Amino acid sequence: MTDININALMAGCCGHAELRLQKSAARRVGVVGGNLVSNVSATSAGASARVYKDGVWGFSSVGARDEAAVKRILAAASENAALLHSRKPKNKGPLTLAKPAFYTETRPPAVVEQKKLVDFARAVDSHIQKTYPALQSRSVGITVNCIEKELYTTEGTVSYQLFPRVYVIVSMSAETADGETVEVFDVLGGGYGYFDDHYDDPAALYPAVDAIYNELMQKKEGVFPVAGEQLCIIDSAISGMIAHEAVGHTVEADLVLAGSVAAGAIGAEVASPLVNLTDFAHTAFGERAPLPVYVDDEGTECKDAVLIKDGVLTGYMNNLESAAHFGMPACGNARAFGFSDEPLIRMRNTAVHPGKDKLEDMIASVDNGYYLTKTQNGQADTTGEFMFGVTMGYEIKNGKLGKALRDTTISGVAFQMLKTVDMLSDTVRWDFAGTCGKKQPMHVSMGGPAIRCRVNVGGR
Repeated sequence: MTDININALMAGCCGHAELRLQKSAARRVGVVGGNLVSNVSATSAGASARVYKDGVWGFSSVGARDEAAVKRILAAASENAALLHSRKPKNKGPLTLAKPAFYTETRPPAVVEQKKLVDFARAVDSHIQKTYPALQSRSVGITVNCIEKELYTTEGTVSYQLFPRVYVIVSMSAETADGETVEVFDVLGGGYGYFDDHYDDPAALYPAVDAIYNELMQKKEGVFPVAGEQLCIIDSAISGMIAHEAVGHTVEADLVLAGSVAAGAIGAEVASPLVNLTDFAHTAFGERAPLPVYVDDEGTECKDAVLIKDGVLTGYMNNLESAAHFGMPACGNARAFGFSDEPLIRMRNTAVHPGKDKLEDMIASVDNGYYLTKTQNGQADTTGEFMFGVTMGYEIKNGKLGKALRDTTISGVAFQMLKTVDMLSDTVRWDFAGTCGKKQPMHVSMGGPAIRCRVNVGGR
C-alpha cells in the first residue's frame, strides 16, 4: 500500500470524498491453428478522486500515483464538484454513508512469465493437432488479469484489494456433411487467482479438450430443433446468463430509475416460488465467490444483494445515492473498471440458487423437449426481453438424451419465463470468464443450477 499521508491530503475536502489508486495488468495469448496470433502484456496505473457536494459529483483522474498527483486530482475533483453545483445545484444534502469499511489483502500480486503462457498454449494446441488432425480449425486462448485497488474515503474507509482472474478457452470447428461449419468451445479450469494456482501441466487439460472434441462430433451429426415454445432444461451456463442479462440489469437501480421493467415492482411475484436470485458479494453457498468483492469503489462494505426471494422481487442493486432514494441498504455494488472510470452500479456474482432436484431426474421428467447446455452470446433490454445464442444442446425423447443440436436461439421475457420454472437442480456452476459491457467493461461472474422451464426455441 502507498506510504503517502492520505489523511492529510484529504483533510481539506468538503463533504464525502473518495481516492482510488489502481494498477491493472492484462496478459493474453492466442494460438490459432498452430500460429501465435496474440501475445499481449499491458499495464495501466493511475489515481482518481471523487468529491460529493449536495447531489453532484466532481471527478478527476491522472495516470500517476505519487503524492503530487494525488494532491492535484483531489483539488480538481473538489473544484469540479463546486463548479457543477454552481451551474446546476441539486441541493440533495449530504450522502447517507455507512460506517467505514476496512479490508487488506495479505497475498501479494503474482506475475507469470509471458513465455510460460505461450508455451502452455502451444502444448495444448499441439495435443489437439496431433490427436484430431481432421479439424477444420482450432484455437487456444489464455487470459490472465489482475486489478489492484487501494481506496480511501474521508469517513475513514481503507481498503486494499486484488482481483486476479485467469482462464483458458479452447475452441474447435468441423465441417458437416452438408458443408456447414459447426463449432464448440469451452473454458477449461481457472477462476479467481493466479496462473500457477490453477495450471501446472498442460496434460491435465487434455481430458477436457477431448470432451470438447466429442461434443463437436455429436454436433456435427446434430439436428435443428423444432421452433416454438418448448419444455426445456436450461443448464447452468444459460441460467447464469439469464440471471445476469435478463434479470440483473433490470434491477440495477440506475436502470430502474430510467424506467426498467422492475420499476415499481418491489413485492411483486416475478418468478416461480422456487426461484431465488442473489448478487453475491464475496461468499456464495458456503464458498468463496468466483470474483469476491469486499469493499466497493465508494467505500461501502460489500454484502449480498437479495433480488428475488421465493419468486418475489425484493430489492435492487444500489450505489449510495440510489440506496437513499429507494430506502434500501447499500450493499456495495458501485464498481469502476479502470483508474480513470467513475463507479457505476454493477453486478458482482449473480446467480439463481439451487433447488432439490437431480439433473438426471429432470431429464427423465421430459417426454419431448430439449436440454440446452452452452451459450456464446446474448442480449437483453430493460424490459426483460432476451435472446441468447445456444451453441450446444440435445434433444430429450421419452426422458432420455437424443441427438445433439445445431446452433439455435432461445428468447422470451425473463419475468414471464421464470414463472414457468418447476424444477431446479441441486448444484450450481459458475461462469467466471464474463465481462459486462455497461458503459465500461467489468469483470463479473454468473451462475445457477439447471432449470426446467418453458422457453421459445428457434428453428432452422
